[in-house]
Amino acid sequence: MIGKLKGIIDEIGDDYVLVDVHGVCYVAFCSARTLSKLGSVGEACVLFIETYVREDQLKLFGFQTQLEREWFNLLQSVQGVGAKVALAVLSTLTPSELANAIALQDKTAVSRAQGVGPKVAIRIVTELKNKAPAFAGEAINIGLKQEIGEGVAAAPVADAVSALTNLGYSRDQAANAVAAAMKTAGEDADSAKLIRLGLRELSR
Repeated sequence: MIGKLKGIIDEIGDDYVLVDVHGVCYVAFCSARTLSKLGSVGEACVLFIETYVREDQLKLFGFQTQLEREWFNLLQSVQGVGAKVALAVLSTLTPSELANAIALQDKTAVSRAQGVGPKVAIRIVTELKNKAPAFAGEAINIGLKQEIGEGVAAAPVADAVSALTNLGYSRDQAANAVAAAMKTAGEDADSAKLIRLGLRELSR
């Protein structure tokens, strides 16, 4: 079982990288985001690896961080999501953005990934809503302002952030407070409850 590769980039393809480890070249399939951050041919690289062994093949999937690898596996726990779709989601959304989208039940953000239709996007945000927090850390705070600006956040969330900013708090302060409030109140909380809990967070 291969857990990590440290070597020199020998070749970069559309969906893979060839890593030379002391003369042995390994093909690792990666998200577009990971490939874009690897560097150029001839440079050193480190990839966290998920090894897939099947009866007729052995495949390596490479990730920039362990968190990205964990999300890759978590996504595939959803019905209809295989390795290809999981990589497509991670090509479109960072782990933080993905955690944020699931926390906000934002199927629109998830469906931007190639090969992810509305039904699969709904399954991802629904089936992972109880599993995602363990992988998210403080990720729910990240990108909330962007979600509100794009009009894809739930109405109570957007209303609560707007109310807090009208009280004189910055958009970042309001977004962080509402994100913390959502952890306590749950995704079905109305704007009044989010505002009340958000104010409590801001007063700490």
